[in-house]
Amino acid sequence: MDNVTLRNYRPSDAGAVSRLFREIYGDHYVQPHVYLPLMINQNHGEGRWHSMLAHSEKKLLGHASLCRNSGSHTAELALSVVHPSTRGHNIATRLGVRLLIHAQALGCQGVTIKQVTQHPYTQRMAERLGFCSTGLLLDYVPSPFGEPLSESVVVGFTAIDGYRRPLPVLPWPASCRDFMERLSSVYGTQNREAPWVGPPLHVEHCSGRYEVTLKKLDYSLLKQLCQLPQQWMISIRLRLASGFASATESLAAMGFIFTGIAPNERCPGWLALFHRGYRAQTLELHCPHIQRLHDRAQQQIAPRTAEAP
Repeated sequence: MDNVTLRNYRPSDAGAVSRLFREIYGDHYVQPHVYLPLMINQNHGEGRWHSMLAHSEKKLLGHASLCRNSGSHTAELALSVVHPSTRGHNIATRLGVRLLIHAQALGCQGVTIKQVTQHPYTQRMAERLGFCSTGLLLDYVPSPFGEPLSESVVVGFTAIDGYRRPLPVLPWPASCRDFMERLSSVYGTQNREAPWVGPPLHVEHCSGRYEVTLKKLDYSLLKQLCQLPQQWMISIRLRLASGFASATESLAAMGFIFTGIAPNERCPGWLALFHRGYRAQTLELHCPHIQRLHDRAQQQIAPRTAEAP
């Protein structure tokens, strides 16, 4: 496509950006800030968003951002939207390339991406940009496409040149050994474990699920997790460290399925992902390794359904 210009965001763009999101997603986009031009400018003014736009002579054609929390060395490539008239012209990929270069200028050590699963486009784009898919977040957010089922999301990560995010050297359970050995070959390994930053236990309610972040899983905490209501959808993010194999076994006995890992935004370490209470859903995913995680998670639903009264 001719006459497409990529440039940095300007405060005067807020209204056009908001209209573009509404034109593509209607009222269903999961980040409410995009519907408020004042919030769009506030996020940029406070340094949380760093956006790049694609323009023709008179029309906004695409938008993407690096989103970063204060003090974090990891940013997320997010808020990517392209006008339907320009699809197939690699606009989103071109925006992503520019933003990954900008991430290095910002001092980021790595960039994550959350890839939607109702279509393959963001998954293909992430691969072209050099992201490796590391995990699956089941029923993560309400569908941005107005579908009745929640949207599951594939987590991707790429390290910025000059930085590494190795995995700890651990004995991997047989159930996920091939998957974890592959990620170890991609990111490397180290004998020491990354330090933990933040409280040892954090729980919040997000989009209909309970998200639990844990420094470690001991007997006392495991017993309390057992007492949580069975009907709750629970996502656990557990520090990837010694005891991972036994924790995987204990959580599996409670109905939690392992779905990969994600970078810990608070420190250079990783979090292991576990889910319980997700709904049956058929997905065709671009990454065969993530596809196998998804298929295994879906196979776990049948026994639970059969046991239900």
